[in-house]
Amino acid sequence: MQFGFFDDINKEYVITTPETPLPWINYLGCENFFSLKSNTGGGYCFYKDAKLLRLTRYRYNNSPLDNNGHYIYIKDEDTIWNPGWQPSQTPVEDYTCRHGLGYTVISSSKNDIKATQTALVPIGDNCELDKLTIKNTGNSVKHLSVYSYIEFCLWNAVDDCNNFQRNFSTGEVEVQPEINIGTAAMSAIYHKTEYRERRNHYAVHAVSTAANGFDTSRESFIGTYGSPAMPKAVKEGTSYNSIASGWSPVGSFRIDIDLEPGEEKEYVFIIGYAENPDDKKWESFGIVNKEPAYALLEKYNTPAKFDTALAALKDYWTHLLSSYIVDTEDKKLCRMVNIWNQYQCMVTFNMSRSAAYYESGTGRGMGFRDSCQDLLGFVHLIPDSARQRILDIAATQFEDGSAYHQYQPLTKKGNSDIGSGFNDDPLWLIAGTAAYLKETGDFSILDENVAFDCDTSKAQPLMEHLRRSFNYTTTHLGPHKLPLIGRADWNDCLNLNCFSSAPGESFQTTGPSEGPVAESVFIAGMYVKYGNEYADICHISGLTEEENAVRSHVEDMYKAVLDAGWDGEWFLRAYDAESRKVGSHECEDGQIYIEPQGFCVMAGIGVKEGLAQKAMDSVEKIQRFVSIISKYSCDFDIESGHSCIDAKSLVGLFSLDISKPLRLTINDDGTLIEDILRDIQEFMEY
Repeated sequence: MQFGFFDDINKEYVITTPETPLPWINYLGCENFFSLKSNTGGGYCFYKDAKLLRLTRYRYNNSPLDNNGHYIYIKDEDTIWNPGWQPSQTPVEDYTCRHGLGYTVISSSKNDIKATQTALVPIGDNCELDKLTIKNTGNSVKHLSVYSYIEFCLWNAVDDCNNFQRNFSTGEVEVQPEINIGTAAMSAIYHKTEYRERRNHYAVHAVSTAANGFDTSRESFIGTYGSPAMPKAVKEGTSYNSIASGWSPVGSFRIDIDLEPGEEKEYVFIIGYAENPDDKKWESFGIVNKEPAYALLEKYNTPAKFDTALAALKDYWTHLLSSYIVDTEDKKLCRMVNIWNQYQCMVTFNMSRSAAYYESGTGRGMGFRDSCQDLLGFVHLIPDSARQRILDIAATQFEDGSAYHQYQPLTKKGNSDIGSGFNDDPLWLIAGTAAYLKETGDFSILDENVAFDCDTSKAQPLMEHLRRSFNYTTTHLGPHKLPLIGRADWNDCLNLNCFSSAPGESFQTTGPSEGPVAESVFIAGMYVKYGNEYADICHISGLTEEENAVRSHVEDMYKAVLDAGWDGEWFLRAYDAESRKVGSHECEDGQIYIEPQGFCVMAGIGVKEGLAQKAMDSVEKIQRFVSIISKYSCDFDIESGHSCIDAKSLVGLFSLDISKPLRLTINDDGTLIEDILRDIQEFMEY
C-alpha cells in the first residue's frame, strides 16, 4: 500500500492517509525548544531536556497508538472531528500531512469544512505555534465550535508517570480568560505546578483571540469515565471554565465561529516555556510574573506573525542546506543527500536519540557515541555548534579515557544510571574531533581545557582527552589482541559480558562488563581507522614520537584483525565471554554481520590483501539476491539445516552460512517460475 510521496520542490514528505502502519513523525525545533509531531497531530514538546523539562504529556506503549498531542476538535452540530483524524477517529476527507523541514501541515475536510493545522517551533524562541485555518467550502452558513487541547506534563517526565500519590495533589494553573497583548485580545492558561516550591519556570498555552470558554481540569473536560476520543465538554458544546487544583491540569480553549459560504478564518495557538529570575518570580502574592510570557505571546499573536515565523524557518533551512549540494541524474540520491540526510543529521544533533516515539525521553539522555557520530553529519552545517558539542561531550569523559555512555542535555552531566563500559565510546570522540578539524582547520580546539567527569579541577586540554581515548583501547585488549567489548559496542544487544539472572537486573549492564575475554572486531576496525586519524592529528601538531607510537599500535591491530578477525569470506563480529566466535560460518545463527564488514573496509583492513573486496562481495551478493526476488509478490523460503527463513529478509539471510548450498522454495502457481529462475540463475550457480 502507498502511504505517501516526496515533494522535492517543497522539500516535504506528503502522507496521504492518517492510518499509517505506525505514527510517522517530524521533529520540530532547532535550538532549545523541541516538539515531536505525528501525522495525526500527536506528540509532545519540551525545553532542552525531554526528561526534566517536558511541557506536555504523551503516553507510550498505548492502545490506540499515538495518544496525546496538540489536538484541535471541530464540533459541527452533532459531528465532532479532528483535522488529523486522531483522537476522535471520525472519518475525514482530503487528508494530507506534509512533514517539512521544521514544520508540519495537517489538512482535511468534513461536511464542507476544510481545516488546516500548521505546526512549527520558531527560530529564536521557546514555543510551539499551531495555526488553524478553517474555511467554509459549502453554500450555507456554518456555526462551529473549535476546541484546543493539550495535557500538561508535571515537568519531570519520570515522576509524572510514577508518583501519583503526590502528583494528584500538586497541579496548579492560572487563567486569563481575556487579556490584551499589544493590539490583540487573547486568552491564556499558565501551568505553574511546583513554581512556588522549587521552580523558576512555567508553561503558557494561549490563543490569538478572546476565547468563549476554557478548561484546565482533565476530568472536567473529558469526563470522569470519558476519553480524548470524545470529550464530555466537546460533546455538550460547552466549556466548564474549570480550574485545576491537583489531579491533571490541561489546557483547552473553546472558540465559537460563524462562517459564511467561502469565508476563512485563522487562529494561532501557542504552547511556550518561560523563566523568571528568582528575585522576580511573582507579580503579586501567589501570582506568577508573566512578563516573559507576554513578550513571547506578543511576537506570535496574529496569523500574519505566524506566517513571518514560518517564512523565517524556511529561509533558515534553505541557508543550511546550501552548504553542501550534490547534482546527479539520480534524483533519489539528490533527494537523500541534499535534503533528508542533512535534515536528519541536524535533528539527531539536536536530540541525539534522547527523545523519539521509540525512545521515551525518560531515561537515556544524550548518547556519548551518538553525539560524536552526529558530528560527522552536521559539522559542515553549523561548525560553531559542533565545536561546543565536542567540548560538552569530552567533559563527561573519565580520567582513564572511558566515558559515560549518556549524559543529560540540561545539566550536561553523565548519566550514572547507565554508567560507562561501552568500549567503542572513547574512539568516537576521536572520530568527531577529526571530522571537525578536517572541516574547519580549527586546531585551537585541541588547546581548550576540558573537565573530566564534569570536574573542572581535573581539566586538561582536549588533546589529552583524545590521547586517553586512544590509550584506553590500546590497554584494553583480549586474548586475540582485539579490543575488549566491555558491556557492548555499537550493537548494544551484543552484551557478551553481561549476564542477568534476576528480575530487576539490567540485561545491558549486569555482569563483568570490563572483560576479561569478550572482544569486538568492530572496535578493532574503529581503532585502525580513527587511530590513523589520531596519528594524523599528532603529525600536524608536531608530536612525531607520539605519531610513530600510534601508527605502530595501529599496525599491530591491523595484523590482529587479519589473524583472528577474518573468517575466510568475511570479517568476524566478535568473540564472546568464552572466546567463542560470533558472526562466523561456524555459528549456527548470525553468521555474518554487516557492521564489521563496513568498518574494517573503511579502515582499509585487508584492502591490499584482497580480503576487503571479498567481504563486500559477500554482503553485496545477499543484497542483490533480496532485491531481485522482492520484485515478485510470491513467497520465497530458504532452508539451511534445521533453519527456514523468509528469503526476502535481509537480516534473515545474513544469519545463514552462504558458503554452503541452500534450499530455495518458491511458492508460486507456476506463471512466473520461468522469469524467477532466469533472474536468480547466477545464485543457483554460485
